Amino acid sequence: MSHETLAIVLFLVFIAVTLWITVSASRQTKGIVDFYAGGRSFSSAQNGLAIGGDYMSAASFLGIAGTIALYGYDGFLYSIGFLVAWLVALLLVAEPVRNTGRFTLADVLTFRTNPHPVRVAAGVSTIVISIFYLLAQMVGAGALVSLLFGFTGDVAKAVTILLTGALMIVYVAGGGMKGTTWIQIVKTFLLVAGALVVTTLVLVRFGLNPSALLREAAERSGEGEAFLEPGQRFATEAQGLAGKIDLISLGLALVLGTAGLPHILIRFYTVPTARDTRRSVLWGIAVIGTFYLLTLVLGFGAAALVGPEEIARANPAGNTAAPQLAETIGRLLFGEIGGTVLLAVIAAVAFATMLAVVAGLALATSSSVAHDLYAHVGKRGKVTERDEVRFARIAAFVIGGVAIVLSLAAQKLNVAFLVGLAFAMAASGNLPAILYSLYWRRFNTAGAVTTIYAGLGSAILLVIFSPTTSGKPTSLFPTADFQWFPLENPGIVSIPTGFLAGWLATLLSHEHNPRKHAELEVRSLTGTGAEPPPTPPEDTYHHGRHARPQNGGYY
Repeated sequence: MSHETLAIVLFLVFIAVTLWITVSASRQTKGIVDFYAGGRSFSSAQNGLAIGGDYMSAASFLGIAGTIALYGYDGFLYSIGFLVAWLVALLLVAEPVRNTGRFTLADVLTFRTNPHPVRVAAGVSTIVISIFYLLAQMVGAGALVSLLFGFTGDVAKAVTILLTGALMIVYVAGGGMKGTTWIQIVKTFLLVAGALVVTTLVLVRFGLNPSALLREAAERSGEGEAFLEPGQRFATEAQGLAGKIDLISLGLALVLGTAGLPHILIRFYTVPTARDTRRSVLWGIAVIGTFYLLTLVLGFGAAALVGPEEIARANPAGNTAAPQLAETIGRLLFGEIGGTVLLAVIAAVAFATMLAVVAGLALATSSSVAHDLYAHVGKRGKVTERDEVRFARIAAFVIGGVAIVLSLAAQKLNVAFLVGLAFAMAASGNLPAILYSLYWRRFNTAGAVTTIYAGLGSAILLVIFSPTTSGKPTSLFPTADFQWFPLENPGIVSIPTGFLAGWLATLLSHEHNPRKHAELEVRSLTGTGAEPPPTPPEDTYHHGRHARPQNGGYY
């Protein structure tokens, strides 16, 4: 049996297991709490594993290992940024969001603001960020799975994208948060186990001596000791000052973007208490940190045993480094059969990784569309739970269809470009709005709306006129040149723009309610009144510097 056939068999087994999970979860999904938050029934350990499954995308598994294999030390900077980001989420966001919100980002932001414009802004932000992230995963799935399974041509990639999108719709519409969470837990076990097996075999090959592994990787790279030092990929001498600033910008986007990603924020609502939220983030940090340590060995192992030239020949971005390493180490230690089996396992795990992440993204988007835009803005809160869940399922079908169509049209796009932009937008719009809402007494409706739109808009605008889009052979449009912004990642400009715009709009608005902030502060810190948080009446909001709360304090 070839590795392609074996990989397809393993992939079909994974699909069968996850579909069974989805059917089982659908029988337990009765209302909106079940669909949006899994009934808040998951333990901190389960939710932590699901956080890992939601967060460790194909970009983490394949992209980071490939970047390390091609550029050495600089590739690990991605891992550092992705991991440090969870300290921001743990210390500033996780528990307060769990205490003040219910299902979506908008629930937090509308606690003391005018619900309608803020829900619209938060819904737009969620949809835009999730779509960019979805495109990255689905385009990557089409390219990588076609390569790993031995498929060729655009038709094979299109079929892969269609299959990924169809499974995503089934997972979300059928199982809701319960089904999606268990799929992510299964994916986490598969991903960590697969990475651990290959890592162990690589270390055994080098006599459990990491120094020997690094020496061999440096020699095989052709760069010598420079391969183990900064400057091969980021902030190189050729890039000059712009390269150094671009590295800082990328780091800001990675570190601050995680706490603003919609599919990460909704995970904080799936546990019973705020204490469980903190613990689940710690579990997530442990799982993600362990995995990124494994990618360090995978990357340098690929450089040492496969070689950067062979990796770049298969995929210029290095995205096939981990599967190539699995095949090589399996063949060296166990012969041709071992190489075939290991390559098939890693290929199937890669596809499982993509499926779990797109399911989480689609769930976050459909939840925001149904809960924020349909139930609260469109129906002004006058909708039954049954109708809201039905609309959320319909939204999953629509979003899945849109993602499939866009992915088919975007097969030539740079996946790293899409992921970096999603993180930059989340850090520029969502995170400033969350932090201001939780910690600034003066913050108001004008500030919330302006923060989100200014952060999103500036990130998109700067990327359009950056080298990522035009002006270089590796740009999105290599034959055009309309770039005037010198950085590939806009975070260093768009993130301060979001904060500054929100601060200025807040000060220019006369709306101010210190009593409402006091209520928010008590709830965010203590959890008092967080279960179940009542829905704010949409028709009792009042402007004014000292407006008084009505109808139970919501207005």
